[in-house]
Amino acid sequence: MGRREREWTAREKLVPGALFPEAHQPSALSMAASSSNLVRNYQVFLSFRGTDVHNNFLSHLYAALDQRGIYTFMDNEELRKGEQISPTLMKAIEESRTAIIIFSENYASSPWCLEELAKIMECKEQRDLKVFPVFYKVEPREVRTPREGYKEAMDKHESKFGKDSEKVKKWEKALSDAGSLSGWDFHERDEAELIQCIIKELSIHLDRTPLHVAKHPVGIDSRVQKLISLSQEESGDNDVLMIGLWGLGGIGKTTIAKALYNAVERQFQGSSFLARVRESSDERNGLIGLQEKLLSEILSDKKITVYSVDKGINLIRERLCRKKVLLVLDDVDRLDQLNALAGEGHWFGKGSRIIVTSRDKHLLTCRGINCVYEVEALNDDEARDLFCQHAFSNSKKVEIRRDLIANALRYANGLPLALEVLGPFLNGRDEPAWESTMHKLSKFPDQTINRVLKTSFDGLEDNEREIFLDIACFFKGKRVQDVKEILDSCDFYTTIGIEILMERSLITNENDYLQMHDLVQSMGKDIIIKECPNDPGKRSRLWIFEDVRDILCEHMGTNAVKAIVLDSPEPEEITISPHAFTNMKRLRMLIWPEMHISSQGPVRLPNELRWLKWSNVP
Repeated sequence: MGRREREWTAREKLVPGALFPEAHQPSALSMAASSSNLVRNYQVFLSFRGTDVHNNFLSHLYAALDQRGIYTFMDNEELRKGEQISPTLMKAIEESRTAIIIFSENYASSPWCLEELAKIMECKEQRDLKVFPVFYKVEPREVRTPREGYKEAMDKHESKFGKDSEKVKKWEKALSDAGSLSGWDFHERDEAELIQCIIKELSIHLDRTPLHVAKHPVGIDSRVQKLISLSQEESGDNDVLMIGLWGLGGIGKTTIAKALYNAVERQFQGSSFLARVRESSDERNGLIGLQEKLLSEILSDKKITVYSVDKGINLIRERLCRKKVLLVLDDVDRLDQLNALAGEGHWFGKGSRIIVTSRDKHLLTCRGINCVYEVEALNDDEARDLFCQHAFSNSKKVEIRRDLIANALRYANGLPLALEVLGPFLNGRDEPAWESTMHKLSKFPDQTINRVLKTSFDGLEDNEREIFLDIACFFKGKRVQDVKEILDSCDFYTTIGIEILMERSLITNENDYLQMHDLVQSMGKDIIIKECPNDPGKRSRLWIFEDVRDILCEHMGTNAVKAIVLDSPEPEEITISPHAFTNMKRLRMLIWPEMHISSQGPVRLPNELRWLKWSNVP
């Protein structure tokens, strides 16, 4: 007999209709999230009774594992003393990714083997250790029940330790649990064939290494659990469900997708995590390469070749339509990417799950992804926890005032990316360095954070770019209707523009007022400042009082200036040149607060001006 397959069913796990039945348990989520961060020194731990298998099957199996480069722990039985498992063996089991238990005729007669088995099964439950039994010339039921030689062995243990011994009960449970696992039976079959089957299965499992989630995965488990809970109503046990993770750049979409992938990947016949789809698809033959990787990972076949995107689509449909798969498409930003990799649910077998992360909500909904989860910023407690783990992990003790920590948290405003960038930078620095850093960031945004956020801006059309920059520089916190009226007068298509910006997570509508994350606003203003860092008169938008005063008084404006909006809370006085606007031929918007503005003569305004608000106009 070959390896016995065992199908997961809703009855065996939790409730019918669950999105990911096994992962619904909080312990499973925590175990999966932590397993990727465990130390795994060995790929395979071999548990065996040496007198039964040492000079034949075991040595051949170990040689085959070694030949394939699979790092295997096999203890020297001569070093075993007494009945207590040694600390060295316990550590080896804990640090292994998989364990192979060779149940042979006299395995259960060894207290050492049984202690080893109990430890393996404990690690299976608590440390996500994958266990494969080999029934070497014994029946699985002989191990499970136990029967025959295994019953005789357990009877002897009961006689020695007592019928009610906790040790013996622990061994019996470990035998029962391990004997119920899917594995391999060996009686008279070809030994070389069995070893090749074991190597093939191990290779598939070892290739499915858990993804690294984050150095400090604060708040991740709760978000994965919430995602699963919110998705229950959308899925049936045999449905193919497509799930969207949507949100601002740096908000944690990819991190959550990795944690979810780790938590549920083993429930599927094949899986693939395609990272950075946006970047990869822009490379030469990028979509073809992604199709090849998807097929190779799910089918465990590294020789798959795709000759065109259209042929790749047909190949995915033909090869995966009957296979229950888990597929993650990370950072998708164009429809052709989705069409090439996961165009329709029926491309995949029953129970498949397709997870797509994107900054564009419309891209998800237009493809019929009804289960779209908005990834939100960290709450105050989570943000403080994540920041402190990064900022104070250094062994060097540095006392930092609470107000400085509060300033850093206020700057990041719950964005995980900002906390993960700022925390390590401040780690080990003293208070003056913290103060200097925060003053610098108030004027010059961190460019690592800016590059991530600016990706969303770079993907916009000109109409939406102009609207976004106006909102970032002038209109954050203003009424939506007022902003639409102003920008419509400037010949922008504001209704669709604002809708697209909201779909890209760049702005939000909160009770009919436009809002955006502070770092997104800072990114937008930085784009304008970088148009000409040393000469405000050559920038497209002006909003700083001192810049506007100097430009208008000294006649320093240029054709680059498109809009001037001042929102000074205090009345100010400016004396402007009669020719202040002469060179600003593209000026379309001029909004002054209530301030006293005087001129030495008549002021001529540009013909392109579309919106003027000038109280106390001269």
